[in-house]
Amino acid sequence: MDAEFVNLTPDDLAQEHLCCIIRTKKLHPGVEAKRTWLAERLKEGHVFRKLNIKGCVFIEYAPLETAWVPVVGDNFYYIYCLWVQGAPKGQGYGRQLMEYCIADAKAHGKSGVCMLGAAKQKSWLSDQNFAKKYGFRTVDTTADGYELLALSFDGTAPRFAPNAKNQTIDSRELTVYYDDQCPYIPQRIGKLREYCTEKDIPATFIHVDTLEQAKGLPGVFNNWAVFYDGKFVTVNQLDGASVEKILKR
Repeated sequence: MDAEFVNLTPDDLAQEHLCCIIRTKKLHPGVEAKRTWLAERLKEGHVFRKLNIKGCVFIEYAPLETAWVPVVGDNFYYIYCLWVQGAPKGQGYGRQLMEYCIADAKAHGKSGVCMLGAAKQKSWLSDQNFAKKYGFRTVDTTADGYELLALSFDGTAPRFAPNAKNQTIDSRELTVYYDDQCPYIPQRIGKLREYCTEKDIPATFIHVDTLEQAKGLPGVFNNWAVFYDGKFVTVNQLDGASVEKILKR
């Protein structure tokens, strides 16, 4: 299979599209926020690798020590996203991206690769069954069904930070933690703010803007986390209908 993949660099970040939301003329706030976030992350060994087409075929991962998630461990890579959508599906691109990440981890002497999963697949998380075909296994869990999956090369394993297993906060109102890793987030937050204001729903939106804040979050997080009534609800991004379902629980 003759496929050309490219890894984003600080030099081409401004010109290359970011797969999930492709804009060639009009600027998109989520894409530009992601570019700004990536500009700093690439300096830390963060990898954004994509198929060189105008489509959604990419993997995004980082050294666990600098990954913006409440997961800790020594010498692992953390996969944020692995997506193949639309016409490119079924052509082996996901396999090539996963195999690249695993080979990259081995070449850099890493202990393995990990990612967030759940007992029941979540719509905003990468396909965990696909990852398990490569030997990823559950190495840590939360009481409400989230799992940390890892492919270990040396028998060691990462784990959720203790604070991530709390899955509770003091506030009882709808609370959303988010960062700029996903380009859908700024628009999603804007619409949620409008919806909650219109429906008179008390809500707090907390922008996670440092590594330390991300590592210290009170629940699992890939780029988004929702709490209600003091309890963790989901890592799935929400719309108005999803909010109403949460409020009726």
